[in-house]
Amino acid sequence: MAKPPVARIMDYGKYLYREEKEWRKQMAKQKKDLLKIIRLNLNTGLNDMKIKAKKTDEFLNDGLRVQIDLVLKGRAKYQKTFSDLAKKKIEDFLKIIAVPIKIISELKKHPRGWNVAVIKQ
Repeated sequence: MAKPPVARIMDYGKYLYREEKEWRKQMAKQKKDLLKIIRLNLNTGLNDMKIKAKKTDEFLNDGLRVQIDLVLKGRAKYQKTFSDLAKKKIEDFLKIIAVPIKIISELKKHPRGWNVAVIKQ
């Protein structure tokens, strides 16, 4: 409301650079992935499952949701025995996880296999 009005003369390129820098800083503070996916297979061994469980613990401690997928291939998708093995494999994997977990979505069958989503309790 000053009289005469006050104007600032500045470099427009520098102004755009500062605005972009501030925008990037704000974007860096946002959480990008709220869901992490861990993929298992029927042939995944115990040691590999322990390694994946350790990574799952890290994701859960960071406050992320984790979806555990067990992918079935070929005729394993359609046979009941493989389906039972897949359920057991996911349940064993959930027992290996050291962090106390809460199951968000129950164990479900999908066209590619089975999955379950968990968060830290």
